[in-house]
Amino acid sequence: SRAVEVCSSWTYPHSLRNSDNAFAAMDPGISAEELARLEMIRQGFRINGMNLRDASTGRVVWEHNDWDTTAGETSAQVPQEILKCRQVAREIVFSSQEVMSSLRLVQTVLFKGEQLEEWNFSFGFVIPNSTNTWQQTIEAADEEEMIPAELLSGNVVMQTTFYDGDAIILSQSVRIYYV
Repeated sequence: SRAVEVCSSWTYPHSLRNSDNAFAAMDPGISAEELARLEMIRQGFRINGMNLRDASTGRVVWEHNDWDTTAGETSAQVPQEILKCRQVAREIVFSSQEVMSSLRLVQTVLFKGEQLEEWNFSFGFVIPNSTNTWQQTIEAADEEEMIPAELLSGNVVMQTTFYDGDAIILSQSVRIYYV
């Protein structure tokens, strides 16, 4: 399958909660000021909600608006019909208290612990004290290449990591159950 970023937009202001995402410094060459700035970004970053739509009709197939970014792994029950869509539009609504110069995400799809795919998306500049809507379109594999829902359910984990440049802001895994 192929993933394509479609659009990004923002609105502001928005109230936020702090998160407990604390990542150890991965590069000993990072200054104390940069570490403090990254921690402020992490504390002020929130996923407000996400939905998956059939890109051809715009109909919402799955939606979740109570995102716990403090959990290392969570689960989602997604209707099997999403696997029949030729293109899926994913919309992420997020908030940031701090400016980010180069927000991006890397999503790795694992099946039984083995990497199937990896997708990279770039949002770019994030306005401080903003709520943003970020939409990507993911094209399905050809029908003969699709793994049946009964084999995928509970065996697929989506690892999503948000970055500002090369610095990790948030990383979370979601185990998918197709219902």
